[in-house]
Amino acid sequence: MADCNVNNRTIFNRDNLDVLRGINSECIDLIYLDPPFNKNKKFTAPIGSSARGAGFDDIFREEMVKSEWVQTIEEDQPELFTYLNGIKGVGKKYNFAYLAYMAIRVIECWRVLKPTGSVYLHCDPTMSHYLKTTMDCIFGEDNFRNEIVWRRTNAHNAMRKSFGSIHEILLFYTKTDNYTFEPGRTPYTVNYIETRFKQEDELGKYQLNYLTGPGVRTGSSGKCWRGFNPTDAGRHWAIPSSLTPYLPDGEQDSVKKLEALYHQNLIVFPKRGKQPMYKQYVGDGVQYQDIWAYQPNTSGVLFDSDACIDEDCKYLEGEQEKKVGYPTQKPLGLLNRIIRTSTNPDDIILDPFCGCATTCVAAGAFDKPRRWVGIDISHKAYDLVRERLDLEVARPDNIEQFRNTVHFTTEPPVRSDLGVDHEEKKYVYVISHPKYPREYKVGIAKDVKARLNSYQTSSPDLEYKLEFSLESSQFREIERHIHKIFENKHEWVTGDLKRIKDEIRKYESSTTRPSEEVE
Repeated sequence: MADCNVNNRTIFNRDNLDVLRGINSECIDLIYLDPPFNKNKKFTAPIGSSARGAGFDDIFREEMVKSEWVQTIEEDQPELFTYLNGIKGVGKKYNFAYLAYMAIRVIECWRVLKPTGSVYLHCDPTMSHYLKTTMDCIFGEDNFRNEIVWRRTNAHNAMRKSFGSIHEILLFYTKTDNYTFEPGRTPYTVNYIETRFKQEDELGKYQLNYLTGPGVRTGSSGKCWRGFNPTDAGRHWAIPSSLTPYLPDGEQDSVKKLEALYHQNLIVFPKRGKQPMYKQYVGDGVQYQDIWAYQPNTSGVLFDSDACIDEDCKYLEGEQEKKVGYPTQKPLGLLNRIIRTSTNPDDIILDPFCGCATTCVAAGAFDKPRRWVGIDISHKAYDLVRERLDLEVARPDNIEQFRNTVHFTTEPPVRSDLGVDHEEKKYVYVISHPKYPREYKVGIAKDVKARLNSYQTSSPDLEYKLEFSLESSQFREIERHIHKIFENKHEWVTGDLKRIKDEIRKYESSTTRPSEEVE
């Protein structure tokens, strides 16, 4: 992986696609995207607010889609290209334009993200279903982790004939199975404690839960322990993370873990012959789940009447922090939770639609700060991040340090992970089908196998065949040349296969391009 070629604490005032394309590959640990939601309207900050002058157009039209975007998607993401073409006939006319705008940027996000990295895409029900399929095409369905529901306090559209809209969506994806993930735990509500935790020992109140999960597994998690074999019940040992502090360091064997817990009186057999259970204490809490919402505790027994059930929730709605007037400002608590879960100290966080810079402020506010990079089309992002760092993060003894280390630029970065003589290369391919003799699809692809597979999915008999492919830095020139000298229709050319392949090789090997190709 290359080093990041962007300075920490930098705000780019530019189209984020330009900036993304200039960032080195695989150098970012976490990306949080809070893009326009395709609401078909303009958003502006009110006069008199800190964010006055800031805003964005949430309006997309097909004429805004650049042909270069579509061409790149077709060459690099054949499944996504097929999906986007299908969207043209679904829903509102501008849905395609919005998704094309997002897709070309998400492709770059995938490229700059480390293999251990994560991405959270913030959206709402307007486009969340379309965006999830877009993300599946780019990141892979297997790398989808969660659809997180974030509940706001204010409902929208409560006056029309529908239920009030009070939630937004976070689509959580990773690049691989090996990613940073340390979710926090939420304390139980007082009512839950009083109802469930009826037993007590020297460590406190506890309830009993099962130690097995569904499904038979081989290895130590399927072994018999103290007379109980989980596989007899179609299950396996599933030791919860709340017991990790009580386990020997580095121990991987499930049976040895169980034995260690048993000797610490953390596992009991409630009835003879029944499966063992572990003690779940009040202090363990429950791992964050996929609904994030403010849930005040009203009993006043363990917590104040206005207290929240976890350290972030009082900020999940942003009610106790400064509002700068930015039309879509997100609360610090929301970003705190994301950053704490998916990064380590000194990791690099990227926000391509940073707006009023909540991500940047949150990243810098940790005791062990994370590095951050923000991008926004409005210059106000720079002013707002400086103002908010002063008010919400800096202390009197380091305020000048905060002010002087926020960088501002309108120029995109230049990649340093490519050689001086680097030229992008892609494959020119020739694909045939027996039903169309002497007709061949001559096109461009970054991944030839993926392109062939995309054709095969539309053919029940899987009769498409890759006849030829050649990797070249002149891929677009070669494709244009073949389509110019051979009869063609709908991107398929008619001719002799040998001559088509010879022409591709000849063009690639020639030191002088044909005169009509000279710019």
